[in-house]
Parts: sequence; structure tokens; C-alpha cells
Amino acid sequence: MRELVTLQVGSFANFVGSHFWNFQDELLGLAEDPNSDPVFKNQSLNMDVLYRSGETHQGTVTYTPRLVSVDLQGSLGSMSTRGTLYDENSSASSNIYTWGGNVTTQVAEPHKKNLFLQSLYEEEQVNLLTLGNGVNAGGKSCRGEIHDSDKVESLENGVQYWTDFSKVHYHPQSLYELSGLWVDPQKFDNYGIGRESLSAGLQGEEVSERLRFFVEECDHIQGFQFIVDDSGGFSPLAVDVLESIADEYTNAPVLLYAVRGPGSSMDPRSQKQRVSRKLHDAVSFSKLSSLCKLIVPVGLPSLSTSKASRFLSINDKKPYHCSAAYAATLHSISLPFRMEPLGPTADSSYASGAVTISEVVQILAGQARQNMVAILDAAMPSPSLTGNWVGQNLTGNLQPLTPEIAEDVEDLQSLESMIVHGALGSGGHRASISEVKDTVHAAYEHGITRPMFCHLSVAQCPLPIPLPFPSIFGNLVGQHGELLSTPIVGSPSRGSLDIHSIPMAARLRSSSAILPFLENRLGSLRSCGIARGAPGAELVRNWGFAKDELEDMGEMLSKMIATLGLRSEMSSDSD
Repeated sequence: MRELVTLQVGSFANFVGSHFWNFQDELLGLAEDPNSDPVFKNQSLNMDVLYRSGETHQGTVTYTPRLVSVDLQGSLGSMSTRGTLYDENSSASSNIYTWGGNVTTQVAEPHKKNLFLQSLYEEEQVNLLTLGNGVNAGGKSCRGEIHDSDKVESLENGVQYWTDFSKVHYHPQSLYELSGLWVDPQKFDNYGIGRESLSAGLQGEEVSERLRFFVEECDHIQGFQFIVDDSGGFSPLAVDVLESIADEYTNAPVLLYAVRGPGSSMDPRSQKQRVSRKLHDAVSFSKLSSLCKLIVPVGLPSLSTSKASRFLSINDKKPYHCSAAYAATLHSISLPFRMEPLGPTADSSYASGAVTISEVVQILAGQARQNMVAILDAAMPSPSLTGNWVGQNLTGNLQPLTPEIAEDVEDLQSLESMIVHGALGSGGHRASISEVKDTVHAAYEHGITRPMFCHLSVAQCPLPIPLPFPSIFGNLVGQHGELLSTPIVGSPSRGSLDIHSIPMAARLRSSSAILPFLENRLGSLRSCGIARGAPGAELVRNWGFAKDELEDMGEMLSKMIATLGLRSEMSSDSD
């Protein structure tokens, strides 16, 4: 088995991760549900790639994500840092007294569970009671049944923390808060403040120690899936952890998603803030990309108005909404990493195209030796192989979730790794693996442009929509993600009570279309930090960077641009 270890660093990264793990939990539940669609029972996915088996001190068998999550203190809402399965409700008081004077105890009121979390807790209590007494409690909660519609409404109107909609149990080593870091989250917004706040502590070492706990259990780790909110002060912590991974796990590649929430793209009000933002973006990307095999920037300035949201109804102001769409795509991209590889006992009728992170890096790098930056595209939901939407074929519906890229670029040297799962064929029936392959190959064969190489992975299992998924689907999306010719009358947004699953397509591509993204960061670094009289020269010096370090970053960005620029010229010559 080729295990993956996942890291989530930063607020928005954990919002994305919470949805991601909800998808996995839903898949596990549907696989065991005798009444679920048979496609969920034959997923051809090895969930042990992402999960670890364990046991509590009471002998309860556990199955928890192989995950380290990092966020600011107070970010867990009503959840304990020990999670729930292993929480032994240990008291903070001690029986050892070394002080004879008066003692005053101040305890903050715990955050209250919302209706969704209350229902989860009560269901588990009923299940424990049922197991203990050997009787069937009928699924009724202790206080009376909480209706699904009430749970969904409470989430739509009340999500504050990423734990508010998480239905997953976590291991005690998974949840880490940056204790002692008393900082306003709104001001924790640049590389310098993050570096300064973390410099006095051992947070990087503590995170690495938790990471080591999960890695040492692995038989043959295939790499790390790293989701970081790189819009502010978490970037230097992520850099510390990446340096530790590079030192300790030389042969384990890192696939890093640099995610950004909807608020991070707002224009700063002052010139000083604009300079700080530009320098942060340049420095953060340069440092992170130099320490991972593949970096994927994710997060559009406005997801709701983008082409990617053609069939969605998203509120950009809600991280709960935007993170759901990004998490769905990351789930899709991760499927080939845990597909059962073809062999004498493997059934290729449910999934095909298994790859490891290393193989995806090799596919996207081609002949290049340097670390790669890739564009993430998604079709959510993807159109059926035949029907009303066939005019825009499956590949034509893939839209970028990576910001600042050039559109309609004809890069004949581009390299791609694509996944299509749960695709629908004629009559709304699930398309076979061969039908999907034939459709994609035909689309590229008859397209105006096509990549130099595309690796295609296909699975029949669609994306399940768990109850805490937000109501972000438009009224042209049917119960199983089919695209309708006429809108459904009623609410313009639909959620988990209306949509059970959707077909998805996602793609990572190495293309010269990323050049504007890179050129913007190089330009910002030079004009704001390196050039004579640069307005941010002193600022970046206060962040702890000497001029020669900035020049090294600029040189690295220049090489990335030159490599892609050369490919772009080769494409032009081929025309």
C-alpha cells in the first residue's frame, strides 16, 4: 500500500479540509449501507491510503484520517484538540497543591454545538446505548428527532468554524492549535507577521513531531498532500514544515495546494497595504514552491462570477461555500492516488488509471527537472457524455480554479493529468469506463488544440453529497447531478436534501497559461522589494530577508518563466 499523509495549515485550508474529509466519511458510510447505490460498494478505492486503524484505551477500534491540522488558538469551536473518540474528559484541575493562598479559577464558556453537531452527538449516544443494551433504539435521539432541514438551515446561517460542519472523528495527534499566539486573525495577513509571531516558539518542531507520528506508521508512504492557506501568516510555518519534510523524507514528494479564501482578494485600502500584499504574494509563493515537487494555486477572486460556477449558486462571502467547491475538486484529484492498481485480481470495470503523486509529478514535469506549478481545472458537475450539453463537451466544461491565468492559450506543449468520475451517459445511466475514455479521446482528437500528453483516470463512483454540504447547486442540477434543460421551480440554490451525488471532472495541467501568475509575482518582487528606491525594501528587510535572498527568489521565478516561455515559443513555431 502507498499511504498519503495530509496536512492542513491555516483557516481556509481547514475549511477545505473539513469538506474533503466529509466526502471520505460519506464514501465509507455508503459502502456499508445496504440500501445505497451499488456503485458506492464497488469503488475500487483503498481508503487505507488516507486513513489509519487504531484503538482507544477502552479498546474501541478507530479509523481516523492520517492528518495534521494547524490553526490559530480558538479555531476549533466546540471541538476539543483531542478530537472526540479519544476525549477522556480529563479535568483541568489537579490534586497536587503547591500554593497555600486563595485560588481563583476563570473558565471561558465552551462554544455551543449547532443543531448538526448536536444531532451527531445524540446519534452516537443512541448507538452506544443500543450496543450496550443489545436492543434497537430505533434511531430516535434523546431529545426528539432533529429534522435534516433544520440542520441544513443552521449550517447555512451559522457556520463560524470549520469544525461546525465536520462529521469526522480525528486522532488526538491531528488537531494542533498555535497556543500562546495571541494575534488578531485579520492582522495575521502577511509573511512578516507570521515569521515574527512564530520565531520565538517551537511550533514548527511540534507540528513535525505530530507528522512523524503518522509517517512512521506507514509501510510505503507515497507522499504528502499539503493544503495551506498561503494568504497570510501561515506561510512561514508551512515553509518550516516543508523544510523538515525535505530533510527527513527525501524521497516522499509533496503535492501542495496553496488555497485562498474569498476575503483574501479584496483590494487593500492604502498604498502601504498594497505593497505589503504584493510582496507577501511573491515571497510566499517563492518559498513554498521551492520546497515541494508540485504547487497548485487555488482560489479565484470571485468564485461566484467565474465560469467554474456556471451551475452553482455560491456566496463569495461565505468560506463555507467556496471551500466546498475547492474541496470537491481536491477530492477528485486525489482519487487516482488511492485507486486499486490494475493487476490479476483488480476489477477494471469500476476504476482505471491509478497513479501515485510521484507519477503525476513526472507526467506534468515532462523533461524538466525543476519544481512544478500547475493549474487546477474543474467541471462541477461535469456534463453527461450525451444530451443537451454535448455542444460543450466534457473537456470544454473544465474551468480554472487557479487565479491570474491566461485564457484560451494554445499551448501544444502542455501536459495534463485528468480524472473523470461518476460520468452519466445516455438516459442518465452511469457511463462505463470505456465510454468515458472514448469520449475524452474523441474530444481531444477533434479539438482545435490538444495537449502534448494527457493521462486519464476514470472511476464510476460519483462525488457523494453529505448532509453538511452547503446549498450551492443551481436549479439546473438534478438529483444525481444531471444537467437539466429547464430550471427547477423554487429556490435558486439546492443542497444535500435535493442532490445525492454529482459527476465530476478535474484536471491538473502544466501550461504556459500560468505565465501571468508567475510574471505578476516576479514583477512585484522586483518593483516593490529589489529595485533601487523600492517602496517595500525596508518592509521586506523587517520581515528578515536580505536583498540577496530576494534576488535568489527572483532568479528562481525567472527560471520557471523562462522554461514555460520556451515551451510557449515552441507551440507558436508549431502553428
